[in-house]
Amino acid sequence: MGQQEQVATSLTGAVGQEIGASLAGVDAELARRYPGDPGTRQPVHTVYVPADAFAADTVRSWGDRALAAMDEHAPDAATFARVLSIPQELAGPVHDRVRAKLEREPVEDLRIDFEDGYGPRPDAEEDEAAARAARLVAEAYADGTAAPYTGIRMKCMEAAVRDRGIRTADIFLTGLMRAGGLPDGLVLTLPKVTYPEQVTAFTRLLEAFEQTHGLPAGQLTFEIQIETSQSILAADGTAAVARMIDAARGRATGLHYGTFDYSACVGVSPAHQAGDHPAADHAKAVMQVAAAGTGVRVCDGSTNVLPVGPTEQVHDAWRLHHGLTRRALARAYYQGWDMHPGHLPTRYAAVYAFYREGLGQAASRLAAYVARAGGDVMDEPATAKALSGYLLRGIDCGALDNEEVTRLTGLGRADLDAFASPRRGGPAA
Repeated sequence: MGQQEQVATSLTGAVGQEIGASLAGVDAELARRYPGDPGTRQPVHTVYVPADAFAADTVRSWGDRALAAMDEHAPDAATFARVLSIPQELAGPVHDRVRAKLEREPVEDLRIDFEDGYGPRPDAEEDEAAARAARLVAEAYADGTAAPYTGIRMKCMEAAVRDRGIRTADIFLTGLMRAGGLPDGLVLTLPKVTYPEQVTAFTRLLEAFEQTHGLPAGQLTFEIQIETSQSILAADGTAAVARMIDAARGRATGLHYGTFDYSACVGVSPAHQAGDHPAADHAKAVMQVAAAGTGVRVCDGSTNVLPVGPTEQVHDAWRLHHGLTRRALARAYYQGWDMHPGHLPTRYAAVYAFYREGLGQAASRLAAYVARAGGDVMDEPATAKALSGYLLRGIDCGALDNEEVTRLTGLGRADLDAFASPRRGGPAA
């Protein structure tokens, strides 16, 4: 045994207490502004359906149409993999899981659209559509046919359509309350946000609804849609999107990038409006940094190239969508918009291949971290958090199975939750 070291200090406990007291406000501010990941499932996509086209069978219809597209244009695993350049060893597993997903849960997040996809209508017509949407959503949750997340996108808080947006939101939410209450998977989307004050106004609207119905404060949350340059860089040079998150006072759950409105806003010509344009990359990077640590998630936009027509044309559209989805996943945008049933096969193919091809490395690195075994990569707690989050997202969407992750890591779901977020299960040792 070596000589025991003598431990000596020079400062009194009062110094530490004084420093702690001076930073108490900062501690509270950090906890308020940056609570971390909410520890809930994040859908891999959002499907937008115009309010007048929404029906009781919309989710099932999208799944059936997606399966029909695969049957017609990629009837077997080899063809599907060849079109999308999926590695041969993943061809069968990805193909089989995509088809199973389309049969079981084709849509993870559904948005009934009262904005651009619906357009201006007579007030009586939109009133009726909003009430109908509430009834159908309530019935879908009651009979188990709803997407895990469902809600509406109303018109924005700009003067020309503000009253209409407020009324549609009120009719929809009131209809849900009359049908039995707000479902757990309810999602609201506020589009075309330019100023933080518009977020403040919408927050006030939700507070008023909660107070009217005796709901818990903060139960109603919403996504902020980023579609204007002013929401990224305000007139005073600040990142307005960061102020928008703060203006929501804990109610913001997501930042959704609007590819085509934003592109047009900054002058990108229609032929070049896409999710991989430098203007899009800049906007999403600012959104990502503003949202980091806040618990607000970033959602990528969509492509307007639809997989329709002859097989060659469908394959081209599939390759484009698959490539954009893979690109977004690598940049940590784990959710995006899908505008057509034909996008579902490539959405899930990209997502499933992304998680399955990284499963072995992520599992071994996490297992080594837990065992403090080292390996050829020395990971830190933050990386263990990211590895757990990666595996959990793969499990939640159906790319991975709980059993195979447990077998490879030695960790159960509760263990992964604890590593991934304090709000899931507390920090792991």
